[in-house]
Amino acid sequence: MITSLVSGGAGFIGTHVVNHLMSLQNRVIVLDDLSGGFAENVNSECIFIKGSIIDYDLVRNLFAQYEIDYVYHLAAYAAEGLSHFIRRFNYENNLLGSINLINQSVVHKVKCFVFTSSIAVYGTGQLPMTEDLTPRPEDPYGIAKYAVELDLKAAHEMFGLNYIIFRPHNVYGEYQNIGDRYRNVIGIFMNQILQGKALTVFGDGSQTRAFSYIADVAPYIANSVNIPLAYNEVFNIGGDKDYSVNELTKTVMDAMGVKQSINYLPARNEVIHAYANHSKAKKVFDIKENELISLQDGVKKMAAWVKEVGARQSSYFSSIEIEENLPPVWEKQE
Repeated sequence: MITSLVSGGAGFIGTHVVNHLMSLQNRVIVLDDLSGGFAENVNSECIFIKGSIIDYDLVRNLFAQYEIDYVYHLAAYAAEGLSHFIRRFNYENNLLGSINLINQSVVHKVKCFVFTSSIAVYGTGQLPMTEDLTPRPEDPYGIAKYAVELDLKAAHEMFGLNYIIFRPHNVYGEYQNIGDRYRNVIGIFMNQILQGKALTVFGDGSQTRAFSYIADVAPYIANSVNIPLAYNEVFNIGGDKDYSVNELTKTVMDAMGVKQSINYLPARNEVIHAYANHSKAKKVFDIKENELISLQDGVKKMAAWVKEVGARQSSYFSSIEIEENLPPVWEKQE
């Protein structure tokens, strides 16, 4: 039986990837410290290990105990905007933790290492974002992701470790942590609506993103190791059409069946427009245009789930390292 390790398998994308791997008859080991995921998300048929990828002894013992065929590395703290203010935490978790997994994958001859990077690696002014562009990340989160991409390429050239890199973007859907105030704007909006609060928008809401429903992303990540043409390649994956944040607020309110006020806050230091070209992934993974789920339909599906599970308490990040220029809404309230 094929054994796959999924780091971050209790998190949002990880939960869906795990479920798809189970449907492919994999034995799945989930490694997650539950800092952003939930134990109840983990498929009951999995082997669940609560722990962090930054615990090198744990990672080393895990690879020694199990004969792992494939690694799906989805564990990350993906708060792109916040990463400016938690630089050490960002690099420890998103870079050094990744290296722990890569080291052991090399030592134990893993067949392929699947890594979820981000379109944050591209930076600004490169539209549409295509895989042949030279990345120019502008925040510590994107820098860490790109560094891992470079390390995987180096590990392949030196040791023959095969890899597949995905650059998803603005993924949303069921099992997302809507209580995270620093990332996942659709979840934040829905949680605010459930709590009767105004929707918070940074800037004037004209910034644009292409949003990706989870079913248009997770199945292809899970099955990628079975596609020889995907090996040692980089793929953008996700939704094609870009929307302004103002358009998004209306779509979310329509799906939730409410009309809510909007609280416009000072703009953050972030990429204004971000959307990617997915022609490479569509060709290699045989993704049909008419199979992709529209933003309106995807948000409706997520809204139905959110209404069922209810609001989540939003907590503040406990270890801000730099407070200068920190948006006031992110400052911990005493």
